[in-house]
Amino acid sequence: MRTFLAICLFALSLPVLADQRLFYQPLNSDASVSPAQWQQLWRATVAQGGKTVIVQWSAYGDSDFGGAQGWLANSLREAHTQGLQLVLGLYMDPAYYQRIEALDGDGLSSYWKAQLGRSLSQYRQVRQHWQIEVAGWYLPMELDDLHFRDTARRQALYSQLQAFNQQLDKPLHISAFTAGKLAPRVNGAWLDQLAGLGVSVWWQDGTGTGRLPALVRQSYEQALPCRVGVVREAFRQVSAPGQAFKAQAAQPKLTGGCHAEAVFALRYRPWARGVLQQN
Repeated sequence: MRTFLAICLFALSLPVLADQRLFYQPLNSDASVSPAQWQQLWRATVAQGGKTVIVQWSAYGDSDFGGAQGWLANSLREAHTQGLQLVLGLYMDPAYYQRIEALDGDGLSSYWKAQLGRSLSQYRQVRQHWQIEVAGWYLPMELDDLHFRDTARRQALYSQLQAFNQQLDKPLHISAFTAGKLAPRVNGAWLDQLAGLGVSVWWQDGTGTGRLPALVRQSYEQALPCRVGVVREAFRQVSAPGQAFKAQAAQPKLTGGCHAEAVFALRYRPWARGVLQQN
């Protein structure tokens, strides 16, 4: 009877909603984390309810973080050893947001095609050399309803993602955020259309950046179909517009509703403090 009571009390002490899916954004500064620290970090992630790590990219500009035998690949192999599934990000252009701001029409479509080509090359490189078992692939180029508010742009994107997805051996993941330029219903329908390709689409809840009022964010979330997942931001941005990004850790607002939920990001969770440097 005492044992049963102890188990019940322990269960009640656990968080109702755990960080089952966590984004991890590799930074060059993480190269200083030791193998023992990575092991401890991944064990703590599992202990906190973690099941899947979505790695935002495996190549960023000219950096591939050491390649197949580098610190990133080695740390992810350890994560898998500790029981975590991996959704591995592909290639990210550091100038992505500046480029999509400057380009229009055919120029934007050509740029996206080129970047998808870079990600496809990274996909082949990882599959051939990294020897990491993955559950899916993540495309780091985030979508938003400002640069894709035009119907023709969204249709061109749809066609490109359809062709790209057909070349992968595991499910593709992609994320989007809201700038308030499409009506909530139209935005939800757009993301649902992309999910119809068999792509796992994630919508960022925007609580960390705080660019939109809470009621506006809620209206966009309520318009999402259940098959679109929601990324709960575990930070609060403290830098002003135009400044280098800086944020502080905050508690993500997990709800346990019909949407799959992920947390951005591991870097801001309590058990990563002192191991991963915060932005």
